[in-house]
Amino acid sequence: MTADSGNGPTRNTRPPEARAGFGVGVVVQDEQGRILLGRHREGTWELPGGKIDPIHESVAAAAARELREETGLDVPEEAVTVFAMLHDVVAGTIRITMAATVSVEAAVAEVTEPHLISAWRWTRPDELPDLLFDPSAQILATWRPDLAIAHPPAHRLRIAADGPQS
Repeated sequence: MTADSGNGPTRNTRPPEARAGFGVGVVVQDEQGRILLGRHREGTWELPGGKIDPIHESVAAAAARELREETGLDVPEEAVTVFAMLHDVVAGTIRITMAATVSVEAAVAEVTEPHLISAWRWTRPDELPDLLFDPSAQILATWRPDLAIAHPPAHRLRIAADGPQS
């Protein structure tokens, strides 16, 4: 063990070098079974979602917040189900993406961040566009493997639906 000036081991107090991104993508489904996709300004289609602040919010809370911020749709944290964790590596950075679902009644999604998303569209799962944002494609392929969605490889860990969501 290494010691820090005789005060004990430093390994437990030294933070790791940051090399990861931590986010959530939300499969929002309406009563017709359609899912919500946003058209990013760079041309891809994506699920609502974004970064998680692990100090101040749970994954479900981040999903509800991102959904509200990006679309104006307000769902309670308790309505969000986190169903998987995916991870891959992009340009040397580990990308950890939590996959969540939520159901809504008939809803109109607003473009609240026009510098990022130009439009929101309700889409049948069997009619997904070809150009999906990679993390969204990975989430959708985990959610519905029967859809045979092309996506970059990712490691997947399914989360039991009957456990607490935090």
